[in-house]
Amino acid sequence: MNFFYVMNGKRIKQYFVVAIALLFAAGVIFTEKSNITVFAEAEPGAVYKVDTDEKVVSLTFDISWGEKRPEPIIDILKEKGVTKATFFLSSPWAKSHPEIVKKIVDAGYEIGSHGHKHVNYSSLDDEEIRKQITTAHQILSTEIGKEPNLLRLPNGDFDKRVLRIADELGYKVIQWDTDSLDWMNKGVDNIVNRVVTKAHPGDIILMHASDSCKQTHLALPEIIDKLRSKGYEFATVSELMNQTKVKGTKVEDLPST
Repeated sequence: MNFFYVMNGKRIKQYFVVAIALLFAAGVIFTEKSNITVFAEAEPGAVYKVDTDEKVVSLTFDISWGEKRPEPIIDILKEKGVTKATFFLSSPWAKSHPEIVKKIVDAGYEIGSHGHKHVNYSSLDDEEIRKQITTAHQILSTEIGKEPNLLRLPNGDFDKRVLRIADELGYKVIQWDTDSLDWMNKGVDNIVNRVVTKAHPGDIILMHASDSCKQTHLALPEIIDKLRSKGYEFATVSELMNQTKVKGTKVEDLPST
């Protein structure tokens, strides 16, 4: 591919070369390092999907409150033989529902942090961001018996500061590429169709197991069956990330504060 731009009717390459040099200096050029695609080498990013030809996806479930929905979802996963999934737990919920946390752990599912307070972390100062992540880390480590290293931020909200602090604390921020929108409760068919039609190799799929999501457990069996009929297998987020290149945010597009 030839990279030329036209200016005043003349094809000139030097402007492009200068622009590339400036982007490298700013640290925003895509680079490949240790089989992970890094969007900004100087700054951490967030993972939305992985780049693979393998038909594998990760089902992920956020839990912030309630006790009616989590166990039916866990039971459905087990009944359907889905042994790999990732749950992101808010620490207050985990602390108040240790029996359900134990059921997730005993089933062998991966657990990540969903933070402490359910607020937009980009609205907090650096000290409070660090406090929210470390408080959740301490509680979840006690409840699940190991230290989590994946973080899905409340409301999926973050900026460059949040990514940097999470990285300093040993966390990889996990987003999603397919959003089931199950929290909107628009109907089982709507949830199923949205997930099944949008799912793709390396996809991270967002669903919820909080009580406010009243149809997820009804849609889940059909989602699993239809994805399998298309040849998909299921993996935890960590397994998905370990097998191939990670696709994440372009941090130059994020606000700094």
